[in-house]
Amino acid sequence: MKTFLKSFLGTASAILLVLLVSYFFINKDEDKSSAQRPTDTQQNIPIQSTNYASTVPQNVNFVDAADKSVNAVVHIKTEINVKAQSYHDFFDPLREYLYGDRGRNQSFVAYGSGVVISSDGYIATNNHVVENADKISVTFNNREELQAQLIGRDPTTDLALIKVDASQLPFLSFGNSDELKVGEWVLAVGNPFNLTSTVTAGIVSAKARNINILGGASSIESFIQTDAAVNRGNSGGALVNTRGELIGINAAIASHTGVYEGYSFAIPANLAKKVVEDLKNYGEIQRAYLGVQLRDIDAEFADKLGLSQVNGVYVAEVVNNSGAMEAGIEDGDIIVAINGTITNTFSELVGSIGQYRPGDKVIVSVNRNGELIDYDVILRNQDNTTSIVKAEETFFNKNLSVSLQKVSKLSLDNMHLKSGLSITEIKPGVLQRGGISEGFIITEVNGKAVNSKNDLEDALSESNNNRVRLIGIYPNGMKVSYEFMM
Repeated sequence: MKTFLKSFLGTASAILLVLLVSYFFINKDEDKSSAQRPTDTQQNIPIQSTNYASTVPQNVNFVDAADKSVNAVVHIKTEINVKAQSYHDFFDPLREYLYGDRGRNQSFVAYGSGVVISSDGYIATNNHVVENADKISVTFNNREELQAQLIGRDPTTDLALIKVDASQLPFLSFGNSDELKVGEWVLAVGNPFNLTSTVTAGIVSAKARNINILGGASSIESFIQTDAAVNRGNSGGALVNTRGELIGINAAIASHTGVYEGYSFAIPANLAKKVVEDLKNYGEIQRAYLGVQLRDIDAEFADKLGLSQVNGVYVAEVVNNSGAMEAGIEDGDIIVAINGTITNTFSELVGSIGQYRPGDKVIVSVNRNGELIDYDVILRNQDNTTSIVKAEETFFNKNLSVSLQKVSKLSLDNMHLKSGLSITEIKPGVLQRGGISEGFIITEVNGKAVNSKNDLEDALSESNNNRVRLIGIYPNGMKVSYEFMM
């Protein structure tokens, strides 16, 4: 009995000891697990701080910027009348007399957007929105519709300026597009697919993009690239920052289908502001030039010349008697900045210079054999002078019943013409009966080039038997040869 009792007590003690040890370790593990496992409140903290599904920072306010913009962005409708034939000749008036005007004219309607930039009715838009338009209608956000007058166009930047007869209009102020940063939030405001007052958001994806859509050696392509959704009808609309400042004019999309696929492009506000001021104040673009031939620097070119870096734009040649030569810039220099703005590509440099006029002084920073040197360069025009050129005054020719204006040298160069007089107004007369319309450029009369009022009058005076043969071209490239009796 005594032996049994000892065995029982020994076994019970061992079991009790095991239970106590197990209880101690289990409680310890549970306490450790409880300390590591977050509460419901703790679980929400890391989820909120790393929630990648939320793409818009909470401190960005799009409401104020959108509210400032929608009433200052307008819907533009243009009507374009074109002749069905691609070529006109002496017999056109006879055909019109016999058969009427049936089938000879076609009318097209196009849509776009514009930005009111002053309370008195000046509106900036794209050149391709109003190009060749016979009638321009502007509809505001409150559905009021007004007719607009074309002030001027610049195909080299795809910008145009129109005006409505109004006052106290809501408008957008220009921001500084040079200060725009990649990654900054922006809004695109316009009228895609005729849906008025549409606002989309995105970020600045890149700056100073050259997408080769304007053509012409004198064209300026230094676009702001964004991922804000832009579609047909957005052209000419506003790109604004979160403060509601105008920092670009929407102009193009990169697309294989014709609709938005992820990238859109806008003309920088600093360039747009300068162009519309030129059109308003001078009637003609005041293009400034450094006076250098340039090329981009890539790794292969840098290795060929033994350059230690690819930053900047290489000066291949300095033009004789130019502002750059006068300042001291030399062949082989590398331009790295204009007025402190970095210029690592040709499009960046062209975009920077495009903001200035002939006679303006800029600080050009160059890298010459590893040494950074600043030069004060006075910019010049295409004729290598600092003169500001105003558009030629219009004059009326009673024989043709039209008002004409000399075509600027820049426009002639873009169309590969050597001379031309543009018809700014046409009244009932021989040209109107022949179907000639405003915007037509007369390049030759009776075999003689015409570039002035005297040229035209002299050529008309030499008509044989009062028969006149006139040759010209429309801005869209359609050529016309027209013969008539005066």
